[in-house]
Amino acid sequence: AYSPLVHLLSFGAFGYWMWATGGDMRYAINISAAVLIITCPCALGLAVPAVVTAASGKLFRKGLLIKDGTALERLAEVNYVVFDKTGTLTLGTPTPTNLDRLPMDALAVATALAAGSSHPLAVALTRAANVPPVQLTDIREVPGYGVEARLNGQIVRLGRAEWVGAAPASETATYLSVAGQTHAILFADKLRPGAETAIAAMQAAGLRLMLLSGDAPAPVADLAARLGITDFAAGKLPAEKVAQVRALQDQGHKVLMVGDGLNDTAALAQAYVSISPASALDAARTASDIVLLGQDMAPVADALRIAKQSTRRIRENFALSAGYNVIAVPLALAGLATPLLAALAMSLSSITVSLNALRLR
Repeated sequence: AYSPLVHLLSFGAFGYWMWATGGDMRYAINISAAVLIITCPCALGLAVPAVVTAASGKLFRKGLLIKDGTALERLAEVNYVVFDKTGTLTLGTPTPTNLDRLPMDALAVATALAAGSSHPLAVALTRAANVPPVQLTDIREVPGYGVEARLNGQIVRLGRAEWVGAAPASETATYLSVAGQTHAILFADKLRPGAETAIAAMQAAGLRLMLLSGDAPAPVADLAARLGITDFAAGKLPAEKVAQVRALQDQGHKVLMVGDGLNDTAALAQAYVSISPASALDAARTASDIVLLGQDMAPVADALRIAKQSTRRIRENFALSAGYNVIAVPLALAGLATPLLAALAMSLSSITVSLNALRLR
């Protein structure tokens, strides 16, 4: 729509000055050329890309990779942030604490089952257990529940307490069911660096926060209390996480989902905008709009702040572009701008827009 308007103004200026000057071709060409140059939409075309480039560069230096060009715009509208627990607010490198109290044969089965899963607890168990795994058949992972297989024709399971028929522990744990017996394997995990800073910054900015985890109620409540998150839920399956995010969006909220696991992938895709750590599963990173490159969680709060700043800069750039045209076009139509002055004015507008975008740096 802009290009036909530019040409209409240029040809209109040419015709008007041909008539006003009694056919002075040179003067009319100069005026129409000045109008054509001065109405070049360079500043308008730079208004958004210049800001997005500057903001993306700043966030990359802070440890965030923007995958989607519209992610910043959507991030600026977020008013609700939903977090996963293990691997997101925690480092996702838990350490088993009671392997020495498990029977060796049970530990061998647990290790074999854990090798078939990418869950952080399963990965940690595989790394920590120093026993040769047994041979299992028909191994399969059930998202949100755990891993099951057959041992000598009998089903063995490793995963959620209710799935294997065990009583939930008060700590983070995975549970083994073998030969009619259940065993709890307990873990200790570390809080992700910068998590407390990020949560405090988001709360200070007026954002509402929620912790959704598939972990047991006790460790989820403990982490929520430590971070000051009052809205939390434990024992959530993947479908329940998606349903919760969708319910918030149905209430009119713009939801940012931060998660890392297979259990979070559908919720990440459902959310208005999503972030996953670089340590997340490939499926989670693929579903996310932004990837957190380092371990520090603090840049997530920075991203929300910078996204709002970016939106303001884009609006300022549009205002600068519009103001330039409102002032410059009438001057050109009045014959007060030569092609050289028009070129200088057009360049100055583009430089102004670019410098305004660089304020984000």
